[in-house]
This record gives sequence, structure tokens and C-alpha cells, in this order.
Amino acid sequence: MKLTDLLTKDYDKKDWEGYQLPKFDLEAVRAKTHDQPTWLHFGAGNIFRAFPAALLEDLLDQGVYDRGVIVAEGFDFEIIDKAYAPYDNLSLLVVLQSDGSIQKKVVASVTESLRADPQFAADWARLEAVMTAPSLQMVSFTITEKGYSVAPADLERGLSPVLIMGKVAALLYKRYQAGALPLTLQSMDNCSHNGDKVKVAVLAYAEAWVKAGLVDEGFLAYLKDGSKVSFPWSMIDKITPRPDALVQEMLEKDGFEDRDTIITGKNTYTAPFVNAEETEYLVVEDRYTNGRPPLDKAGVLYTDQATVDKVERMKVCTCLNPLHTAMSIYGCLLGYTLISAEMKDEDLRGLITKMGHIEAMPVVVDPGVLKPADFIDAVLNKRLPNPFMPDAPQRIATDTSQKLPIRFGETIKAYRAKGLDLDDLVLIPLVLAGYARYLKGVDDEGSAFTPSPDPLLAELQPMVAPLEVRTGEQDVSCLKALYSRKDVFGVDLYEVGLGERIEGMAAELFAGPGAVRRTLHKYVSAR
Repeated sequence: MKLTDLLTKDYDKKDWEGYQLPKFDLEAVRAKTHDQPTWLHFGAGNIFRAFPAALLEDLLDQGVYDRGVIVAEGFDFEIIDKAYAPYDNLSLLVVLQSDGSIQKKVVASVTESLRADPQFAADWARLEAVMTAPSLQMVSFTITEKGYSVAPADLERGLSPVLIMGKVAALLYKRYQAGALPLTLQSMDNCSHNGDKVKVAVLAYAEAWVKAGLVDEGFLAYLKDGSKVSFPWSMIDKITPRPDALVQEMLEKDGFEDRDTIITGKNTYTAPFVNAEETEYLVVEDRYTNGRPPLDKAGVLYTDQATVDKVERMKVCTCLNPLHTAMSIYGCLLGYTLISAEMKDEDLRGLITKMGHIEAMPVVVDPGVLKPADFIDAVLNKRLPNPFMPDAPQRIATDTSQKLPIRFGETIKAYRAKGLDLDDLVLIPLVLAGYARYLKGVDDEGSAFTPSPDPLLAELQPMVAPLEVRTGEQDVSCLKALYSRKDVFGVDLYEVGLGERIEGMAAELFAGPGAVRRTLHKYVSAR
């Protein structure tokens, strides 16, 4: 069984039992997309194939749309050479269910794959043709937050930039020259206010080029005209890990041959298949200048910018990210290496369940399009317990000092703003107390561990250095220097009346081997 078998007329359908196959005419869709493209996407990584491309597959299977998506890769060209071209742009999506089962779906919505760089003359010429097509409605991105960066040196390269946003700006100039045709640039990256990141980057190049006299001022006016070019916000949420060995074993049993992991020279991990969790969300600001594919018929939630922002805040401040951080701190202290294993621990599961439903819910930002309680339930019952998700508390603990202000400080601020009693917060203070024990780098058995990378680690660790993991009373006043840091916690915890209480919890956590477990159990059970 090979993906390219599906492009022949005589493949045996019996071999593909248990696999969802395309229900549309691939040749017809490819031909129409070539002649009248509507959607160009930059970023050929796993998240694209597992989510946006799979959504389009649903539309094509339903018969409610007739064109595919063209993908371009501007950073790691080997992805195109090794994961797309040999398989004629077909891929296999393996959906990892929380019950340990998998769903297998062939994704055929990608009709072309291009290397986005002028050194590949034919690919670049095709990109220019696509970008100047009047039918083109949307250019989307999954290039990570770093992909939107602009370097002064690249601005000085004029109309021959090497960074992806510069290349996009150069292609937009071609569209402007073709008649200032309308277009929407849609980020689908997991970063706040992502549409603005596209806009800022593209305008930086345009402004530099106008200043240098390389393009006329009309190009800049075109990009700033919201009726011509728009940059909507979106919130995307879906986990797509590296190709998983367990999945490869399952596919091998099926006789599926296209299952080898591909590691590129730039250390990208990919494969002819992509494995991903079942839960997914894409909420998009509905601000398009030339129409859009009807992705709402595949589950995308289209709304206004304010609602997208509320969904983002709901996820980041209350319903997902704080739970992740709580799991990471206590997971490291209790010796766990998998989040899914932590979810079998009654104390840890109780910690995040009660923290989310009891302590966060009174101040949650309700976006209306998603119910916060349902979102948390999906996190607790589907996402975090998923045995296929090889996520580790050590990875999530990276840069914790940068995450605490948003993930917990905002909730504390919201309690004060609403006049709520901060004494009602028990488990959030417990997480913050756990951070001091985490900074000590000693687990609950008394063994040393190395905290995950963090820009403030060298600065914060000395603040807990006087404390020891031992029984008996000890002076915890050294913690005042830590818990008064507004840059770390979003607030001075003493000013809001939580500092002393957190100190007391921290003292309990330092009270010898087994203190983390005893303290965690005590407060979770009482809550």
C-alpha cells in the first residue's frame, strides 16, 4: 500500500479498508486549482497537513468546493523534496484518539507544492503566476512566530530578500503591478494577534522599498487599504507531534509502506504521514477582501476580531495554558516525564480540574463561540490523557518565568477587578509556591534535577538557594525577593495579599522528602 497507488485506476480497495479515501475527482480538482487558484499557503510543515489541508479535504469530500490548496515552503526546501514530491502531494493524516485508537485519512487537497525561492526558477515563476491570479482569495501561513521576523540586513537587500516575509512582500508587489488585486493574508500560527505580525512585517519591507525608490508609493497605499488587503487575526489550537513510533508500527501492520520518518538538514521531523490529536480549534476574524473558501462548513468558526481575542485570552489565561504550567511544575517535582501519565495521578488531575473549574471559571473570558467549561472538559478528558501525545512536563516548563504573568497573574488581577475574594484562591497559590520548590531543582525524593531552560533561571535560582529540603522549621523570608517580582507573576503577590500565604505553602513543600506529595494531596483534597 502506497499513497501514489491511489492515483491509479486499478488499486485494490480491500487493501485500504479502515482508511478514509478521497471522494472527489482528484484530476478535476487539480486542473481547476491550477487554472483558477483560490488559496496559497506558506509553511509545509505537519500542522498544515493535519489541520488546514484536512479541513479543505472535508469540503472537497462533501462536494461543496471544487479547488484545492497550493503549498509553498520558504525555509526548509527538503520538506517539499522529500515529503511532498515523492508522494505526488498526497499524505496520510493519522488522528490519535484519547481512547488509544487511531483514525486514518488520506489528504489529497494539496494540489501543488513549491519551493518559495527564486533559486528554483520554475517554482518561483509559478508562485508569481498564482499571486497575480485574480481568482486568488487567501494567502495563509503556518511558519511559526519566528517566521514573521524582519532583519535590517534583509531590508537592505531590496527586492531580493531571503526571509519569508520579504519574499511574500515581493510577491505582493507583483499582485499590485497586476492591477492592485484584492487579497487576504491570513496567519494560522499559534501566536497572539497573529494577523498584525503579518501586517507589520510586510509593511516594513514595503516602506523600506519605497524609501529606497525601488517601488512606487502606491504599493504601500495598496497594502494599507483595508478594502484591498486585509490581515485577519485567528486562534489555532491543535497538537501535531513528530512522527510517532507507535503509529508507524500500526501502519506497518496494515501494510502501509509510506511511513518512514524524514529528518531534514535543518532538523525538521516529518513523514509521508502526520499524526495529530483529535481536538482542534480554528477561530478566524471574518475580514476578507476577495472572498474565501467556505471553511466554516468544515468546522472553522468565523467571527469578529474582538471575539478571536477573547478566545485567545480564554485559552491562554484560564482554560488551557495555566493547567499546562501547573502540570509541568508538579510533574517535574514528582518525577513524571509524560503529561498523559500525570493525568492518571489523582492529585495532579484533581489539581488542574479544580483549578480550572472552580478557581479560573469566575473570571474566565467567555467568547460566546466556545463554551469555556466545554473547552476545559476537552482538555481534561481528551487532550491531556491522550497516550499518543508524547508531551513532557520538562518541555512545557521551558520559559516558565515568561508564562506565569499571563497564565496566573491575569487571573489574580481579574479577581481584584471584579471585587472577588482572593482567599478563594487555593490551588493557584499552590502552583506558585511549587515554583519556588521547582527553582530549587530538587524532586520529591530528594534527587537533583535540572530545571528547563529559562531566561531568568540564573537570576531566580539564588533567591531560593538559602532554603533546604529538610524537616523542621526554616526561615522562608528569602522568598520575598521572588514573590514580589511583578515581571515574573504579573503582580506583587504581597501587595495583593497572597505573598505570606504562598510562603507558608512553600515552607510545607520544602519539608523533607515526600513533602511535595503530602502538600499537594492536602490542598487538592481540601478544595
